[in-house]
Amino acid sequence: MMNPLKHMSLLLLLLQTLSFSLLSTYEAPEDKEDIFASRACPAFLVFDNAAYLVDMTIELPCHCKPEEAHSVVWYYQKKLGSPDTRALTDFQGTSVVDSSKVGRGGDLRSRFSIRLFSLLIFRAQKEDSGHYLCGTTKGDFFYGYDVDVQEAHRVSFPWSRAQRRGRAAAVAARAASRSNQDLPLYQVFTSFWPWSVCDRCGVRGEQTRVGLCYVKSDYLHVRYRWTSQTVASCGSSAVPQRFGLTQTNHQGAELGVRSCQVPCPPKSTPQPEQQALLEFLGYNDQAAQGVPVYYHNHPVDTPLILSCPGAKPQHAVAWDQGSRPLYRSQYMEGLNVTFRLFIDTGHHLHFSPATQNDRGSYYCWIQGKRAAEIRLGVYYRLGHKRLLSDPESLYALRIILLCYGGMTGVFVLIVLLKYTWRTVRPKVAKY
Repeated sequence: MMNPLKHMSLLLLLLQTLSFSLLSTYEAPEDKEDIFASRACPAFLVFDNAAYLVDMTIELPCHCKPEEAHSVVWYYQKKLGSPDTRALTDFQGTSVVDSSKVGRGGDLRSRFSIRLFSLLIFRAQKEDSGHYLCGTTKGDFFYGYDVDVQEAHRVSFPWSRAQRRGRAAAVAARAASRSNQDLPLYQVFTSFWPWSVCDRCGVRGEQTRVGLCYVKSDYLHVRYRWTSQTVASCGSSAVPQRFGLTQTNHQGAELGVRSCQVPCPPKSTPQPEQQALLEFLGYNDQAAQGVPVYYHNHPVDTPLILSCPGAKPQHAVAWDQGSRPLYRSQYMEGLNVTFRLFIDTGHHLHFSPATQNDRGSYYCWIQGKRAAEIRLGVYYRLGHKRLLSDPESLYALRIILLCYGGMTGVFVLIVLLKYTWRTVRPKVAKY
């Protein structure tokens, strides 16, 4: 048996080694600069043009504000200068919405959240396009956004030769139509984001690429800005109405999907001293490598939307139902109208509606790594009439029949034993 004094000295040595390793990598944080003090608000209010896909979660930060303003109020206008201006706030500085309870098609007031000075819009819809202004309760505006939410009219997978020829012919037709004009007022094009990383590792995954509609013209409104003064998204208010883009199909975006497969990165192993200390304290590798677990209960026969915690629009997100991957090439929204389970362009998993068979564990991946496990439970509401074909009804009926059969068997066994005992028992002579 180890001497207690020797055991204590070993523990102190491990703690000292670990503290030295931690101190060697620790650096005192520098004083953070106040970004609001270093960035002045523009004297003339302009709007940053930002385009997104439908069902994405949008984050709009308020990049500037006066030093005396300790809270901000966000305002929404469909058209600039419209008298119909809505304040997206509870006038207490924040308004928090549970994103797991946000459905599709709800009012904007039920799908936003203000955290610090940023505005979050959950599952943005095309009707949410417009002007978002950061200001105060008095109506003083500091910063503005021109948000254009575009709907994906086409989801493209690896093209065949016929598709390539059709796309090349369409591009040539558009070029010919533009060449017939001496001085075109505008040019419409699709700007693609870079291909995302593979959304899974170690198994076959998928990559996505978002393509948004943009307009290039010298006649855009100067109050709206993008990376170039001559470029704006197709649904932006900077585009003159006489271009007629609102009556055409130019405002559609597209989403590209292709297969990929990458190996998982090697797992980092701690130093021997740290490993010995972790084992002594009771920590193991399996517990350290687990993902966060979230529990969600939902009523049966009602729509359900699951979001991956921590996912952003530019992230690559994937879903697994237990050990079965849910690929976009099979479960993308719009591929099959009869599908009850599908993934939208904002990386949300939809159930239309949720049934008892949907109970179980769902895993979501972010940037090629497993990010969370969602354990879904589906329950019946009070007063709901159960059918005999329901899984829970069949389970209850099976238990009742098993109990009845067991009790019947015990009763028959007791009767047989009693009858046998009376038969073989020797008769007692009567005196």
